[in-house]
Amino acid sequence: MILARGPSDRRFLRVLAPVAAAALLSGCLTSGSTPAVQDEEKAMAASPANIASLTDVIQRNPNDPQAYNVRGTVLGRAGRHQEALADFSKAISLDPNYAQAYANRGLVYRQMKRFDLALADYNRAIEIDPNYAAAYLGRGIVYRQEGQAMPALADFNKAIALRPDMAEAYYNRGLLYQAQKQHEFAIEDFTTARNLAPRQAEAITARGLSYIAINDFGAAAKDLDEAVQIEPQSLQAWTARGLAYERLGDKEKAAGSYARALTISQNYEPARTGFARVGGRSGRVYQTF
Repeated sequence: MILARGPSDRRFLRVLAPVAAAALLSGCLTSGSTPAVQDEEKAMAASPANIASLTDVIQRNPNDPQAYNVRGTVLGRAGRHQEALADFSKAISLDPNYAQAYANRGLVYRQMKRFDLALADYNRAIEIDPNYAAAYLGRGIVYRQEGQAMPALADFNKAIALRPDMAEAYYNRGLLYQAQKQHEFAIEDFTTARNLAPRQAEAITARGLSYIAINDFGAAAKDLDEAVQIEPQSLQAWTARGLAYERLGDKEKAAGSYARALTISQNYEPARTGFARVGGRSGRVYQTF
């Protein structure tokens, strides 16, 4: 089976195994994290005052589907899934052709791992608006998470064709290539995602993991240096950075990186075993930069 990068691209990707996640290094490290700044933004958006304000808008406009969609989006970002689903469903009942509400509800279902319902909503959003890039992206992520590499790639390609500035589409296509060990293609996509969204650590961390996988430890260390400065609470970035410096023979920075990962999660096994592997000792202060 072959995965083509796009309709005009002559390069192809051979599927080596079903895709379950973007896992590398014998499953020890996975790329992807949620930046602290995004957590803060979510908390602010979902503040009681903000939700009360949105509720007031709904009370004054009870038949406005957009009002429900906006409140549902805020609730969804805050992890209040059932309330978000209720708002999106209400928006859809008021406007059965509201593509964005279907896509937003699909996102919540995806976060809840109810993939069949997510796919149904993304399909409906695309049926209503065949040029809705975000719906193709969301559906592609579901396909990737379900191990359906071919339809996932087709959706990411479509999202990119519609929105060449969509960093998340390149990032997710990169994860797909990465999981298939097609690291040259993955690095290219992570680079594009990074250029489009330079303050997001996920793509830089993911590119560092692909550099580790192809034994370019210097490039990996450079990426992961940047990633941990952008997102100091990234467990994956610190652990991957430890491995990069370990492979470079710099046990001091490796131990320091593993130690920082353990301050974020003391039971994270890849960091624990890495720390022990480089001779790390509890209580000692290590150089990280």
